[in-house]
Amino acid sequence: MGDKDSEYSVGEVEIENRNVFQRAIDSFKPHPSRNVFERSKRGGRYDAEAAMEETAGSPLSRTLKSRHLQMIAIGGAIGTGLFVGSGSSLATGGPAGLVIAFFLTGTMLFCTIHSLGELAVLFPVSGSYSVFATRFIDPAWGFAMSWIYAAAWLITLPLELVSASITITFWQPGISNAVFVTIFLIAIMAINLFGAKGYGESEFVFSIIKVMAVVGFIILGIVINAGGGPNHEYIGGKYWHDPGAFNSGFKGLCTVFVTAAFSFNGTEMAGLAAAETENPRETLPRATKQVFWRITIFYMVSITIVGLLVPYNDPRLLNSDSSVDVKASPFAIAINNAGIPVLPSIMNAVILISVLSVGNSSVYGATRTICSLAEQGQAPRFLGYIDRKGRPLAAIGLSFLLGLLSYLAVFKDYSTVFNWLMAVPGLSGIFCWMSINLSHIRFRQGWKKQGYTLDQLPFQSAVGVYGSCVGVLFNVLVLIAQFWTALFPVGEKPSADSFFQAYLAVPVGICCFLLFKFIRHSRFAKASEMDLVTGRRPLMTPEDWEEERLQQTAWPKWKKVYRFWC
Repeated sequence: MGDKDSEYSVGEVEIENRNVFQRAIDSFKPHPSRNVFERSKRGGRYDAEAAMEETAGSPLSRTLKSRHLQMIAIGGAIGTGLFVGSGSSLATGGPAGLVIAFFLTGTMLFCTIHSLGELAVLFPVSGSYSVFATRFIDPAWGFAMSWIYAAAWLITLPLELVSASITITFWQPGISNAVFVTIFLIAIMAINLFGAKGYGESEFVFSIIKVMAVVGFIILGIVINAGGGPNHEYIGGKYWHDPGAFNSGFKGLCTVFVTAAFSFNGTEMAGLAAAETENPRETLPRATKQVFWRITIFYMVSITIVGLLVPYNDPRLLNSDSSVDVKASPFAIAINNAGIPVLPSIMNAVILISVLSVGNSSVYGATRTICSLAEQGQAPRFLGYIDRKGRPLAAIGLSFLLGLLSYLAVFKDYSTVFNWLMAVPGLSGIFCWMSINLSHIRFRQGWKKQGYTLDQLPFQSAVGVYGSCVGVLFNVLVLIAQFWTALFPVGEKPSADSFFQAYLAVPVGICCFLLFKFIRHSRFAKASEMDLVTGRRPLMTPEDWEEERLQQTAWPKWKKVYRFWC
């Protein structure tokens, strides 16, 4: 072992002595600690122990700093689902339906992210919730959930590239979509070739812009509602009375649950970044606590204001069939109704940045999940290729190839193709969140069974196992609601096409689970046999807690209050 380390040290010195171009070329070579071209020895029964060792020792670079993770946590989920998707939700369920659905979904996600925070702080391994499902539930469940989740992000990239090109037509109509698809695809891939740091820095900037935009809209919305806009019209709660607070009754509310879940997609991304964070013990708990503020301020307040400023029967809310159109954004509609001429262009720019941010996150989410699947023996081994800079190059290459599907946008009927492409991974967020909550419940069972105590955990979920149970129950109810609304859509006749486009992920997931069970003979994780050691960070002792308490007593009062909430 020592000889290998010394050889690599000498190799590092030789690389440093080369010119910049040579060092750049050498950085793409395989990481010395991982050889993905070795023949896998995992034939027959699934080897969970080997999978855990590989994900725990993954050579992904740990370059994400505290500020990166904080902004990923705060602004990572603010995207087109909020800025544009909330328009169709408002039209379907009315302003009260919108607020109720987003509140309940946000409550579920608060529980989910706290469960994820507890697991990720203790086990900051490659793949995060993908690995937790394999380790604490069943490798077959981890395989099915993770591939649906990865497929969702792989397909999201071309969708967002097309959306970005459509958004540009606000300023430059008539130019082929292929031109801007090419520009955005190259830009996103270039960012991700800078590794985790490239993703972190870009999301840091994107998130700041999105947060500023939401806060600015909230302030502007309050002013407009109170009659401070150019037309000096006081609105108040007028639209909650006419046309009303609800639309389409209970079915409309159930439909909004599904679109609300889509709007929150990406909230879990901070947990996936744990394996590439410099100090997950310090930064992840803070990122977890900030979920409450993100849900409360950036979602609940903004959609409440949107419901006050835009009536649900405004035809512009369903203006376009495209996934992103500034004319269909309730934020832009509210600004237009107030008679402010300059702000629609600014709002369109924010939507464009949000689209690119989602595209950037889709590459990160897909590549890290796929790389982890390869490390666990649940994907072709070559997809686990990691270079000397800690970049999952093979997975990035696969994401790039799927990104080329965005060139279908040059055809008139491209939306039909994309609708079917999204059919399989359409419920990926629900599967992922349910898996996180199930993993936390099973982990707590194993933790207790094997004689550990909660005081040994570096970070505990604020809602505990009961919160995870709420999360599982809510996700099951959303799946039931999705089945009902997919079979009998609001305002439409039942259609086999629309049903399978909305619900195909469920039968596909079940098939993936059963096939893996049959072929690899995986076993359900027993509480007494769970691996609670591999990849684990040091446990807390009474001395550690006392030292931490003494450090906190020295903090000024403002810092104590801030750290309690954030």
